[in-house]
Formats: sequence, structure tokens, C-alpha cells
Amino acid sequence: MAQPIRVTVWNEFYHEQHLDIVKQVYPDGIHRALAGYLEQQPGLEVTTGTLYDPQHGLPDEVVERTDVLIWWSHMKDGEVPDELVDKLYKRVMEGMGAIFLHSASGSKLFRRLMGTGGGGKWREAHEKERLWVLKPGHPIVSGIGEYIELPHEEMYGEPSNIPEPDELLFMSWFEGGEVMRSGNVYTRGKGRVFYFRPGHEEYPTYYNKDILRVIENAVRWAAPSTEPPQITTGNVSSLEPIKGVRRDWRGNPLE
Repeated sequence: MAQPIRVTVWNEFYHEQHLDIVKQVYPDGIHRALAGYLEQQPGLEVTTGTLYDPQHGLPDEVVERTDVLIWWSHMKDGEVPDELVDKLYKRVMEGMGAIFLHSASGSKLFRRLMGTGGGGKWREAHEKERLWVLKPGHPIVSGIGEYIELPHEEMYGEPSNIPEPDELLFMSWFEGGEVMRSGNVYTRGKGRVFYFRPGHEEYPTYYNKDILRVIENAVRWAAPSTEPPQITTGNVSSLEPIKGVRRDWRGNPLE
């Protein structure tokens, strides 16, 4: 029997404790809404962590055993220690999958992996969002129709300071007219990364069956391969004899 995919759902967990409107939507936190669904799916072993747990919910033993990390953060991401970001960055480069949701595009970890800053247009106006599927054959959109429609969401719009993806799976259209690259696939080192835009804390987006299906699909897609790619680094010998004369920086032949 194949080993289960070990998933860690990490959530800042600030809004749910301090804002009544968010507490009503996610009384146990966004992390528990996501974990509650994923725990019911075959082949997944789910752990949760938050900023306010001991060691910020990500002690070394959890970081080392995680196959796929799901990350939601916003207001308090600056309190995530840089040392923890370094550890998570290293794990992604080694092959751990990472899924960033909504405002996590501005997180220290995402910006470190992407080599760019977060930010762009936004608006909270309770408007409709329609996420159009651009790559119907991709495993992350398996079981999804032509689009996902959300009755209310926060708008994120282009131009956005998110790098061009390896593949673009979703393009969002908002009732106010803006569009946004909303399902972005990246490779960093040996790790697979997926950014999925929807998920403002005031809306029940993470109870939507299609949104949850996409996140589940992304977990399975991002999980490390049983045969990860071998990457050679450092000084290497040539595969074939090299003809020619080696020279120093002045152009003089070297023996």
C-alpha cells in the first residue's frame, strides 16, 4: 500500500480570533475548515498548525515530515520568524510541495520562493468572482467544469506583482471588471508550488466543493515524487575530452 501524503495545513489564525464576522464563518479557523475536508479524502494524513501554537505550529519534526504544506496568512505574516522561513524554503527546494492561498501571495515564504514582492490591486465589495479553467487537462482541475463561480469574494486584480507561472490554470473575472491570474503553477528546485487566489476570510469560500476539490487535487499534484529528480551541482568533469588549450586570465597557455 502506498504511503499517505502527509499534509500540513498552516493558518495565521488571527482574524478568526479577533473579528466577529470571520469567527462566524470559520469558528474553528480556516485551517480546520480545510483540514476537515482533507481528512475525509483517501490517502491523506493531515496535520494543522497556527502562528499561535508552540513553535508557531511548525516544529522541526513537522517541517521534516511534511510532504505538502498549505499556507494561509495575511495580517500577521511578519511575525513568522525568518529562521522558520529559511527551513521551509529549504524543504521546498528539496522537494516538499507548497500551496499558497489568497493573501499568502504576500507572505515572506512565497516572496522568498518567487523572488518578488507581493501586492497589486484589491477591493472588498462583496462581488461575484468567476474562475475560468484555462488548462482542462491539468490534474489540479480534474473534476472541475469550465469555471468556478463564487457569489462573493475580495477582488485581486492585474497587474499583480506575482511572477509569470510555468502554467496558468485559472483566470479570474470579477463583477467590477478586473481580471487576475488565479491558479499559478511553479517549480522551485525539486518542489512544486501552486498559488490559488480565492479565500478571503469573510466569505465561506473554503466550504465550496469545487474550491476544496482544487485544493485536494493540488495536494496530490504537489506531493513529492517517489523518484525525485537528481540535480547535479558543483565542479564536474566533462563527459567527453575537451580539445583546446587552457589559458589564464591574461590569455597565456596553462600546462
